[in-house]
Amino acid sequence: MSKSGVITGEALRERAASLPDWKGEDGKLSKTFRFPDFKTALDFVNRVGAAAEEMNHHPDLHLSWGRVEAVTWSHDAGGITERDFALAGRIDQAFSAHK
Repeated sequence: MSKSGVITGEALRERAASLPDWKGEDGKLSKTFRFPDFKTALDFVNRVGAAAEEMNHHPDLHLSWGRVEAVTWSHDAGGITERDFALAGRIDQAFSAHK
């Protein structure tokens, strides 16, 4: 980990392995979530938005029919930090809540 808190290299690979299906590439964490329809995907985006507001850490969310891609990184640090892993965990919880 660098002085700025950015997680890279082997530490990033190990940390990312704790989050199923999340990819740590190009200084960002990302994951695609699938849904049966647009409304369910939109409801998920709204739950993620509420969690992001609570954490004051906001992902990029790309919504389309039956699909949401979530991308997070710490802009101020210039890469992936522990805050991004915490947010990814909350996003996974929001996904689990829709089932």
